[in-house]
Amino acid sequence: MPTMTRITLPEVELNICNKNNAVEVPILESVIATSGASPNIIRHITFDLSGTPLEGKFFAGQSIGILPPGTDEKGKPNAMRLYSISSPSRGEDGAGRHHSTTVKRVIGEHWETQQLFTGLCSNYLSSLRAGDRVKVAGPSGKRFLLPENMHDFNYVFFATGTGIAPFRGMIMDLMQAGYKGKIALIFGSPYRTDLLYERYFRGLAAENPGFHYLPTISREDPRADGSRPYVQCQLIDRADLLDPILRQENTLIYICGLKGMETGIIKGLITQNHTDYLQLRGTADPSALLSASSEEFKKSLKPGDRMFLEVY
Repeated sequence: MPTMTRITLPEVELNICNKNNAVEVPILESVIATSGASPNIIRHITFDLSGTPLEGKFFAGQSIGILPPGTDEKGKPNAMRLYSISSPSRGEDGAGRHHSTTVKRVIGEHWETQQLFTGLCSNYLSSLRAGDRVKVAGPSGKRFLLPENMHDFNYVFFATGTGIAPFRGMIMDLMQAGYKGKIALIFGSPYRTDLLYERYFRGLAAENPGFHYLPTISREDPRADGSRPYVQCQLIDRADLLDPILRQENTLIYICGLKGMETGIIKGLITQNHTDYLQLRGTADPSALLSASSEEFKKSLKPGDRMFLEVY
């Protein structure tokens, strides 16, 4: 039996700046990342870290801390929020000075009170313009990273919404390094207008035979049986493409997006007999978990060494 390639993650510096010694940096740009017809407001925001302790310290997959001004209902300073960086490790500028994130402006109505609510930090960030200054900290995160030996692996990336952010940076890292393996990017969105960085990913797919871009539009493109397609559905609907990649022992899975999305993906992996990506507890029959309660399902398995999870 072949030996699995060792996964060697890079050593990273964490929390060089924290909430107590955050640095104030300028916004370089803040641009809409969706199409003009989108009902949502999602921005690509770039920070200039030049001359700060954070310059050159971020790796794709890590998060940057944002400290919104003001105090909470208890009179304490607002808590720091973490946002995945969407830039490659060398930054948007190639020198680690300019790093970006992807922010959705959160606006909604409480279902019971019918009162409007807004996301405190997302709205603060989304309202900043080029030249405005913001307090940042980090880096945060030491596992949701590409391996140092990145060329030794294939990659299957699952993203929903702004969970695409770290994969933009990771894929840029891979392309800049001359990567020649296989990549499948499965990106879920309710509407086509919310497909982020679409031109970049479609361009890569057109130019690189090993790169596969699978946008999954849940509210516009019903499956053959009339059900809504979600990212996990691609494990079945595009098994012709994904099964051969997932059967290889040097393939890694990364998942980023809303908490709970991993359950459907894990069930899809079990259905397609890709249980090598999971650590099972106390069951000889993984397929039995497909009908288990939510609590039993969570207790019976966890991601294995070849699965990387970042949900929020």
